[in-house]
Amino acid sequence: MSEKGYVYFMTNQSNRVLYIGVTSDLAKRVAQHKRHEYEGFTASYNCNKLVYFEECNDIKAAIAREKQLKNWKRKWKNDLVNEFNKDWKDLSEGDSGSSPE
Repeated sequence: MSEKGYVYFMTNQSNRVLYIGVTSDLAKRVAQHKRHEYEGFTASYNCNKLVYFEECNDIKAAIAREKQLKNWKRKWKNDLVNEFNKDWKDLSEGDSGSSPE
């Protein structure tokens, strides 16, 4: 049985930047972003708000979806977030009804 995968979007407080990532443990990975455990894009741009995620049947499917989404125009990505989370709330906070756990 293969491991589930997640593709997710992180943004900063002003929603000006989007980071697209993939992981097999969404809650753990979001916590790592929030603690700035790794240097890189999310730490540099303070992307600490989970605004979108998709669960995939396996990690390979999640990686394929991540690659697809990274090629999308910013407007399409914004539209996807707006359909899923119109107020761009932090889904890791648990106040939106859609939780990554």
